[in-house]
Amino acid sequence: MITKDELQQFLADTESFHVERTISKTDTDKFCQAICAFSNDLPNSHKNGYLILGAQDNGELSGMKVDDTLLLKMTNIRTDGNILPQPVMNVTKFSFGKKGDVLVVEVQPSDIPPVRYRGRVWVRVGPRKNFASPAEEKILTERRLSNIHTLDAMPCTRTTLEDLDIALIKKEYLPQAIDEDILKEDTRPIEEQLASLGFYDLNYHCPTFGAIILFGKNPERYLPGAYVQYVRFRGLDRAGDIINEFKFAGCLCKTLVKMDNFIETAIAVKRPIPVSVLREETVSKYPYWATRELLMNSLMHRDYESNAPVQFYEYDDRIEILNAGNLYGKVSPDNFPNVSDYRNPFIADAMKVLGYVNRFSRGISRVQRELKENGNGEAEFDFSLITAFKVIEHISTKYFETGFGSEEVETTPIGDATTPITTPIGDATTPIGDATTPITTPIDGDTAQRMGSTTQSTTQNKILEYIRNNPFITRVELAEALNITIDGVKYQLQNMRKDGLIAHEGKSRGGKWIILKESL
Repeated sequence: MITKDELQQFLADTESFHVERTISKTDTDKFCQAICAFSNDLPNSHKNGYLILGAQDNGELSGMKVDDTLLLKMTNIRTDGNILPQPVMNVTKFSFGKKGDVLVVEVQPSDIPPVRYRGRVWVRVGPRKNFASPAEEKILTERRLSNIHTLDAMPCTRTTLEDLDIALIKKEYLPQAIDEDILKEDTRPIEEQLASLGFYDLNYHCPTFGAIILFGKNPERYLPGAYVQYVRFRGLDRAGDIINEFKFAGCLCKTLVKMDNFIETAIAVKRPIPVSVLREETVSKYPYWATRELLMNSLMHRDYESNAPVQFYEYDDRIEILNAGNLYGKVSPDNFPNVSDYRNPFIADAMKVLGYVNRFSRGISRVQRELKENGNGEAEFDFSLITAFKVIEHISTKYFETGFGSEEVETTPIGDATTPITTPIGDATTPIGDATTPITTPIDGDTAQRMGSTTQSTTQNKILEYIRNNPFITRVELAEALNITIDGVKYQLQNMRKDGLIAHEGKSRGGKWIILKESL
């Protein structure tokens, strides 16, 4: 902060690129232009700029009296939103007795130029200020890029400490990010603790964008696309009915937990599949860890300046995750996923501290291995969208082959029978399907196999009948007509084509079915 002796030296000297004098108390435009120009520091001197009110061009005092109204007026320039990014400045009053008062506005050079006043970039060349030329604005832009590499490190100048959930930070994050002994001995203010982690800017006295994303009370207020949109579509594209939808909003420190639980309970549905007479294998529709890793990567690497959310869309046969921002930095389609770079390094560090990512460049390799072992096949990565990144995770073929649906456990009686089956099984005569009394008589393997074959034959005969009446019938229409799931229809059609009962002619969408055998 400037001292009185330094101020007297400035008054005795001529105006320069970092000193401007004025006798006005009301010319707010002039004040703001000067503050904007000092913030831009075109010569890159790293010197503070000084706007001196109450002094004439020759340095003599004008006899001005500084009151509370003027002090408040000058202080409010910092936060009135006309100068963006917000300037870093101090306002100080100096009294010289009968000669009058002087009000000094001390402005620090901005680390993130160009700074604009009402949309215009002002710079100072020598003792004069003017609009920046395109070449000068380019210099300031390049300086910004060299000082601030990523959005999550930039100050969110419209926010204060009140916009952060401090209790959440102290309870959930700091104990995991800092050694327990060091944390106990750390008596610094919370601002300095957060600044040491890259979540608070001490120059601008505000949280960074990374802090707002991770711990903000309402991140969408400042970053409208900072949420995840989950939608479950019926069918194979977005034209299908919406079965379920949910918006994961709020700070990442809270929503990561919710998404983790959602994937485990609602997406990674598990089902035992017989491997032998005495052994079963548990198969997930989508493996929990692999799906979780793909979604967490989208949150870590996405472009938070975009207003688009992360799209987490589930269809009958796949999951698609789409996030704003394609491959970043030194990563390219040729070296992905063996080379890593981070669009949001502070967010990536925080997610690692919280245990949601590893940052060892091995996540994708492990994802692919787990998907293959579960029968999903490898994930497909689409780099062609330029401004977005998409990954496709296919449904498990092992899970698919059970014939069960992807939404709920099939509750229809065995096959599509609506009449109880009363064929004796051993000594049992209890109906199967809608029976309310449990069957206690053992069922031998051959009988069970015949039951499954009879059920499948019934379903396939009905499919033949529907195709005979409408060769252009779709899988979705068959599922509705048979009252089974789309996965069950696909399973039956796959077997019927394999057995030479039917064939499909034309495109997968819009073609028609051909019956090769009139009956089973």
